[in-house]
Amino acid sequence: RRQRQMCIRDRCLCIRCNMNLPRTGFHLRKDNPVECLFWGRIPVLERASSFLFYRKGSDFRRILHLLKYSGYKELGEVMGRYMAAELISCGFFDHVDVIVPVPLHKKKQKLRGYNQSEWIARGITAVTGIPIDTESILRKKNTETQTHKSILERRDNVEGIFELQRPEALVGKHILIVDDVLTTGSTTLACASCLVKVEGIRISILTLATVE
Repeated sequence: RRQRQMCIRDRCLCIRCNMNLPRTGFHLRKDNPVECLFWGRIPVLERASSFLFYRKGSDFRRILHLLKYSGYKELGEVMGRYMAAELISCGFFDHVDVIVPVPLHKKKQKLRGYNQSEWIARGITAVTGIPIDTESILRKKNTETQTHKSILERRDNVEGIFELQRPEALVGKHILIVDDVLTTGSTTLACASCLVKVEGIRISILTLATVE
């Protein structure tokens, strides 16, 4: 526990923890599995990637649980910084105008105290300087957890849950949608679907992890 607190305070992971993170390397691969997941589903997709694999029993899985369920919101910023620092050299963030973290419903955010995706986005912003927009998309439905749902149930669970608030502010923009874990892509797709009708918009997607 003390080691975890020190990592948060110092905004770093120990060298061993960092080296052992289960990196995907997807940002170096054209037509990687995350991009393929959204082919034909997001017509204005520019690029997509996930930084780490979410593996049962891994140290990163414990980090993610601390971030989402134990109040360690600062871990989101720490991991966002690590992710951005590695992806920036390959041009992943080139021409991105604004970062949109996938929003939580206000009741869930009040219960948790924060949105973990927003804290990941803060880490990305610290490295890239790209601004964050938490106002343009509203999560209007408080859905059940997706954890034990099938692909079809996940899709139905998130249908119509997001609402675009300020389309005029996003005209012609390149949007980076940021989330914590990518499983089936249903939540990310629902978020992107709010944006695709905005004139001249382009969308990229980045998640901290993807289920292996």
